[in-house]
Amino acid sequence: MEVVRSQLSPASKEDFRIQQRRSQDLLRGDLDGEELEAYVQSRIITTTLDKAVAWARGNAMFPATFGLACCAIEMMSIVAARVDVARFGFEAFRASPRQADLLILSGRVSIKMAPVVRRVYDQMLEPKWAIAMGACSSSMGVFNNYAIVPADKFMPVDIHVPGCPPRPEALMHGILKLRQQIQLDPALGWRSRYGAENTIEVLPDEGDELLKAAAQEDPGTAMEVPGA
Repeated sequence: MEVVRSQLSPASKEDFRIQQRRSQDLLRGDLDGEELEAYVQSRIITTTLDKAVAWARGNAMFPATFGLACCAIEMMSIVAARVDVARFGFEAFRASPRQADLLILSGRVSIKMAPVVRRVYDQMLEPKWAIAMGACSSSMGVFNNYAIVPADKFMPVDIHVPGCPPRPEALMHGILKLRQQIQLDPALGWRSRYGAENTIEVLPDEGDELLKAAAQEDPGTAMEVPGA
């Protein structure tokens, strides 16, 4: 990623001055009729509510404060001045999964750690997304042995960032790709995106099922059924 600064052309500077004078005329109340209508039309953008919500979500992500291995050091550096992820609204790392909607798996995931990572992911807000950062969490990388498991084997992953470890610029590229995916695709929960409605881990209470079955036989007991 490279930021190039260039001087404005004389025509661009003149256009900027014209816009400033138009804004001053508007504040003074000197614009009316066709001039006022043209000024308003040039500054109004129409869109749908879904696109506006997707735009807001894509520019205000809340990553979880979560690191696994050496990739976490590279992840920490994206909030520094050199990369400055705050330009895209991703700098607010949350300490609680209940306040986060993005999980960056920055490092290798052992078999013992996989249930913990999955629990953190399940406690996050909906809709939520995940980035597998580095070769370890994507394909086990150099630690390709019985103790390591790739992230997409136990949870859905939206973006894979290769590297061992990937540079902060590579993670930024993955974040921008995720932002583009969020803004272009409908914002659904991961169960809807992956057709995983039947993978709910918390099963309903057996007593509720018995009450529902009884309510079907005797409609008079329907008031006793929770959620009926």
